[in-house]
Amino acid sequence: MKTIKVGLGTCGVSAGAEKTYEAVKLEIEKQNIQVVLKETGCNGMCYREPLVEVIDENRNSYVYGEVTPEKARRIMNEHVLGDTPIEEWIVQSTKPVEDDTFFKKQNRIVLRNCGNIDPNSIDEYIAVGGYQAIQKVLKEYTPEQVIDIMTRSGLRGRGGGGFLTGMKWKFAREAKGDKKYVICNADEGDPGAFMDRSTLESDPHSVLEGMMICAYAIGADEAYIYCRAEYPKAVQRLRHSIREALARGYLGKNIFGSNFSLTIKVKEGAGAFVCGEETALIASIEGKRGMPRFRPPFPAQSGLWGKPTNINNVETFANIPWIIMNGPEAFAAFGTENSKGTKVFALAGKIKRGGLAEVPMGITINEIVYEIGGGIKDDKKFKAVQMGGPSGGCIPASMGDLQIDYQQINQTGAIMGSGGLVVMDETTCMVDMAKFFLMFTQDESCGKCTFCRIGTKRMLEILERITDGHGQEGDIELLQELAYQIKNNTICGLGQTAPNPVLTTLKYFGDEYVAHIRDKKCPAHSCSALVTYSIDPNACKGCAMCIKACPAEAITGEKKKAHEINTAICVKCGKCLETCKFNAVIKN
Repeated sequence: MKTIKVGLGTCGVSAGAEKTYEAVKLEIEKQNIQVVLKETGCNGMCYREPLVEVIDENRNSYVYGEVTPEKARRIMNEHVLGDTPIEEWIVQSTKPVEDDTFFKKQNRIVLRNCGNIDPNSIDEYIAVGGYQAIQKVLKEYTPEQVIDIMTRSGLRGRGGGGFLTGMKWKFAREAKGDKKYVICNADEGDPGAFMDRSTLESDPHSVLEGMMICAYAIGADEAYIYCRAEYPKAVQRLRHSIREALARGYLGKNIFGSNFSLTIKVKEGAGAFVCGEETALIASIEGKRGMPRFRPPFPAQSGLWGKPTNINNVETFANIPWIIMNGPEAFAAFGTENSKGTKVFALAGKIKRGGLAEVPMGITINEIVYEIGGGIKDDKKFKAVQMGGPSGGCIPASMGDLQIDYQQINQTGAIMGSGGLVVMDETTCMVDMAKFFLMFTQDESCGKCTFCRIGTKRMLEILERITDGHGQEGDIELLQELAYQIKNNTICGLGQTAPNPVLTTLKYFGDEYVAHIRDKKCPAHSCSALVTYSIDPNACKGCAMCIKACPAEAITGEKKKAHEINTAICVKCGKCLETCKFNAVIKN
């Protein structure tokens, strides 16, 4: 019997996958087709959503991309009923296809089950080896041995800080306390990042199992998953998975007949970016305002309700069961000397293949952008990548051969972060990009530190003035002075890293700042206040399409004669440029 899987992660749903699923279901019912219909999460090919996979009786797999309800009906009739695959729609199968390069350089550990299993079924997770790691740990290893395995694997926290996981667990294990907690940080808030959301939606049990192993290692019997409420599908699937695990006895008292007991609760966050910081997250779980506190003491000594607490993010926990089952050496075989294993990146921005990619540490930026991501949209010129979100920085295309590992990325002025990788092309203004990220962190500042609350506001005002064409001599120096004052005088990671986008764009794209300030020009032709539109009289055919499109009635001219733009009343919306079919409109 054939099996049909439809990807119903958030990316799939936003692309129309629910309608596709209903179309498939309707055809099954209408024609009484004997198949198994399942839903899955995202396999990483977000750029091809909605995705439908057909698995035949011989276990041959055919993944179709961009499947509309109309396409779904044809797939059902020609492939499922007629045994004739529709080759031109296939994006992944046993036969070579163009999209194979998306997966060629990936090593999928965290994403091993994503897009393959039904996230709503504990049985499917068990069928691919799920919950064997916790059983192995309970039967064969002491807590200290588990911590030693994590240490030898070289796994570093994937939430952004990159602290060694084994060492973090060791501190929590050795901390004195009658009660200990485990927290999974699923408060993913970076613009352009969706790694944790997709993992929770596609393979929630792997995260639960990783948390169980951590709780056993540090001596905890209670755990929390702090997930932002903007991830309703992730929250729903997490809660369903916890209920399934409880019903099987995999959570609760005396798990697998051992002395180990654990309860896991989901706490929904209100979407405050600052709650990604450990102490602010803890305050939020306790029912307080999410604001960071001074450290030490660190959470490993005094965390949730003053008790020793270990916090790791979703990706970190999803690695744990694989490491236990395959050994620390297998994980350490991937990556570089100081950055072991793999890393999941969310590819976004001006890239042809946006989605999730899990790559070995040590891969270069160019390999991710060109070989996995397929290059720049519309074949424009690659300009830079933004890594680490608002806390990270911009790395220019000239450094595309840089290896992805913690040390090398940190040396650029950016940070690895949780894994957002936003690609920019020649049309991106780097001053405007810095302004966007600073606007985000300024808005998300909890306000506790004066330097963060006021300093980021002053920096943002300067950047707004520059992009509006009112930049002044000395603005660059003032930005740098404010940046270092903020970095050196704030207590949490938000404030300490908020100036990074500005500092890295000043470092690598300082000429763009100079052009904005001195020449009142935006080299990328992106800042509307510094852009003018004109019409090339030699190229204009006098079709009047731009006249009809202009909302300000700033374009005049007779039919079949060259038109003109009155720059005094032009609102610089760009409608004329979008409408002109003869490339007569010039953006200066």
